[in-house]
Amino acid sequence: MKIFIPVVFFFIGLSVCANDYFVATDGSDSNNGQSVDTPFKTITKAISVIQPGDVIYVRGGVYPNSSTITISKSGTPADTCFLLAYSNERPVLDFSGTSFGSRGIKLTGSYWHIKGFDFIKAGDNGMQISGGGNNLIEFCSFYENKDTGLQISSGAHDNTILNCDSYYNADPTDYGDADGFAPKLDVGTNNRFIGCRAWGNCDDGWDGYMRGATNVTTILENCWTWGNGYLKDGTNPGSQANGNGFKMGGGDNSNSQNLTHHFFLSNCVAFYNKAKGFDQNNNVGTMQLLNCTGYKNLSANYRIKKELVSGETLTVKNCVSFDGKTELGSFAVEATNSWMAPFSLTEDDFITLDTSGVSAPRKADGSLPDVQFVHLASGSDLINSGTEVGLPFLGSAPDLGAFEYDPNTGINLSKLDKDLVVYFSGNNLNIHNYQSDKEAKLRLYNLNGQMLFESIIQGQSVQLTPGILNNGVYLVELENQESRLVSKVVKSNFN
Repeated sequence: MKIFIPVVFFFIGLSVCANDYFVATDGSDSNNGQSVDTPFKTITKAISVIQPGDVIYVRGGVYPNSSTITISKSGTPADTCFLLAYSNERPVLDFSGTSFGSRGIKLTGSYWHIKGFDFIKAGDNGMQISGGGNNLIEFCSFYENKDTGLQISSGAHDNTILNCDSYYNADPTDYGDADGFAPKLDVGTNNRFIGCRAWGNCDDGWDGYMRGATNVTTILENCWTWGNGYLKDGTNPGSQANGNGFKMGGGDNSNSQNLTHHFFLSNCVAFYNKAKGFDQNNNVGTMQLLNCTGYKNLSANYRIKKELVSGETLTVKNCVSFDGKTELGSFAVEATNSWMAPFSLTEDDFITLDTSGVSAPRKADGSLPDVQFVHLASGSDLINSGTEVGLPFLGSAPDLGAFEYDPNTGINLSKLDKDLVVYFSGNNLNIHNYQSDKEAKLRLYNLNGQMLFESIIQGQSVQLTPGILNNGVYLVELENQESRLVSKVVKSNFN
């Protein structure tokens, strides 16, 4: 078994002489802002006094804004500037009072860490990072803005967007530009999105369309996107609303300038988008898709057909496509994808295709919620069948798709064996029709994946007493040297 554990360190300086400032809805900009009892009323006031290494804490509540908040100051590599939600509270920056075309936050500075905010109803972008670099935007949401939720432009580079959501952004009247996240047009290089979600945006989930820049790189890791190309109420706003999940680049006039946007995606998921899941558009730069999953995107799960410029490559490895087209040019470098031999993908390869929980609240640390959607079922031939590409994996080889099968927590992913009979009688667990000549390890799990009981069995009919259990649904796993079988079992008062 090989287990690789990637560690991402964000080195954020904090000066020993740093000052703390506080902002609250009931504060006053005539206060000194230096305690929770004497907070400023506006973020703008706090920004006006901050120095590198200082921290602005914003209390929970709704902060109405009628104009753009511009952040032009910068921290330093040693002393970051901080704009943070206070103590797990959730400030909502409401820009519904801004005019159409006005952004919410415009960040032109560098070395900022902004965490824990909702940016809503701006007349343009909820946030635009314009020219800044080395900023960390963490655990923020951007929704119901009149253009892209978060856009990176004007050469902005080396920014990290971590555990953020962008959804229901729409730009009337043509509905042609509001994406979830947009590292596009004249964007700089080395911007990274980690653990982010984009859904229900009228244009695309991610848009990397180029104009005024070329030869830039964007990296996406563990990101999900779905339902783009529609409005919040599910209606289709028209043909200008593209509806792609990950649009990886392109340029004007069919990209006649051969602009290159190098897009690197790993462990990303696109589903139920109005057009394509993973879309080249007319990008001619390098694209790399590793362990990605596309499901039921209307036009195609993957469409990358246009020839690249000399020296650029398309790499697609360990990817899954189900219930949707896969259209790749002959120039693609492929390995162990679900549409290649010897794989034959069916619905049984997945625990569930039910999308329940994908838009659920994030965990307390901002990480993505746990879901079972498009996770592989035990027994799938996609498990341990991939190619090593430098990503973490469990088992003898990587799995295919965005989610690695973990037998310790995902045992309920397994298929049922029709011949195996498992039932409770009182507190006794009975197993019939097991192969009597083979010793097996039996484990009993609850639906949260917690193991409750373990024993070695042998024989066609076995009765065990795992202890006093509550009524409910459990999972029984039987594993020997050749196979693993799992069956649901219900314990009730009628057993």
